[in-house]
Amino acid sequence: EAQDIADKSKAAPMAGREDLRNIPLITIDGADSRDFDDAVWAEPDTTPDNNGGWHLIVAIADVAWYVRPNSALDKDAYQRGNSVYFPDRVVPMLPEALSNGWCSLVPKEDRPCMAAHLWLNAEGNLIRHRFCRAMMRSHARLTYEQVQGAHDGVIEDATEMLVEKAISPLYGAYKCL
Repeated sequence: EAQDIADKSKAAPMAGREDLRNIPLITIDGADSRDFDDAVWAEPDTTPDNNGGWHLIVAIADVAWYVRPNSALDKDAYQRGNSVYFPDRVVPMLPEALSNGWCSLVPKEDRPCMAAHLWLNAEGNLIRHRFCRAMMRSHARLTYEQVQGAHDGVIEDATEMLVEKAISPLYGAYKCL
């Protein structure tokens, strides 16, 4: 039954969601990672009363849209507890249609997410936050090494367009923290 629900899943509707698709959210994971369920972005906060502060967005795949309480998907996921990673494969908590499909923040694809907007002051203290359901489009799937390399001046095709609009601001927020 869970597999049938997953196979019949469709794109989540835009209604009731904040549109984050033009914000260059990026996923950053290890080179051998197999799931891409979180993305990040930052910008300097231009609010006059927060000089030197930052606005961050942390987005995670909106799994709850697809896995409804007490559904067969929910019960199977609860039994499994989590995804299990082996050197050569993954046994996902959810059927593949969801774990590698609608609940994976695949680059250049619209995906529903839960987003946390975080505002930090210049000292790195959280001064406000807001949570929302949103629709995002990952602008890239990057590795830790690619992001560090881009920050250090080693630019690749995958990072070239993202250094100024995503990677450098993330490092700015990191320094603030």
